[in-house]
Amino acid sequence: MTHLVIRKIPWDFEDAGVPFKWQPDNPNFGLFCNAFTFIAVPFERYIVNVVRRAADAWRDDPDVAAEADAFLRQEAQHASAHRKHMLALVQRYPELEWCYVDACRAYDRLLDEQPIEFHAAYIANLEATFTPLFKVFLDNRDSLFGGGDQRVASLMMWHFVEEIEHRSSGLILYRHISPNPWYRTRRIRDTFAHVSAVAHEIAKAFDEVVPFEDRGASAQELMSISLLYGEFMFRGPGGRRRRAGRGGPPTLFSAVPTRELLAMVWRLVLSQAPNHDPADQPLPEWADTWMREYDHGVDMTRFFPTTTR
Repeated sequence: MTHLVIRKIPWDFEDAGVPFKWQPDNPNFGLFCNAFTFIAVPFERYIVNVVRRAADAWRDDPDVAAEADAFLRQEAQHASAHRKHMLALVQRYPELEWCYVDACRAYDRLLDEQPIEFHAAYIANLEATFTPLFKVFLDNRDSLFGGGDQRVASLMMWHFVEEIEHRSSGLILYRHISPNPWYRTRRIRDTFAHVSAVAHEIAKAFDEVVPFEDRGASAQELMSISLLYGEFMFRGPGGRRRRAGRGGPPTLFSAVPTRELLAMVWRLVLSQAPNHDPADQPLPEWADTWMREYDHGVDMTRFFPTTTR
């Protein structure tokens, strides 16, 4: 049976006081998280639609059915919470609503055009990348989230912790629908081409709609394919000089040690191997701290960065 916990946390962004540049110390990280919100809402909606469409596939297996139900309910909670954050940003910049509308249309088209096996592979492929990526975020929480808006930081950290908690759910469902591990691998290019196209349109809208002083960096540069290449340009001999010559805000992973960044890249590559299982991945120890504090009744909507870590 599944061990996933459905946590209904009362997120509140209705006071319209949520800044777009919620992380002034690292505007690129703040932009990434804002884009994550605008992708998360339609993507979680897509997951819910896929899981519901595939319900007949696991009716003969109570364990898989329980996993699917808990996975769906966690993702529905994520969509609801990020929608509140998204609407607060749309209230400031109304034209950003088209980011959501267009992303939903992109996922609706995908849902109509592809078979259920493809959707299960898409979800499993993307979910497999979250553990190595979010481990880096949580392991470097002080440098990445510190100094940022407490509400947005707490929202993101909750989502990252729960993605790590249900890290194997997408693969469990995929394996039940399509036992062939190579089919998922063959869908890698299609998966990430689609995600990249959605992210590109969101980044383009950010740069067109939100004044530069309110975002502090270029969303299109951030979400470009050269993201990781640019990170490594400023490391090693002469890295500081090259960084000074570039100017502008810190890079997304500027505060992350090089060895951790290299480990993340390697694990991202491994996450797409046909026999990869996210259950075997190294996990951030702090995720247990977050879950323990939730169990103790702490207000998780403003959990970071004021509590003892």
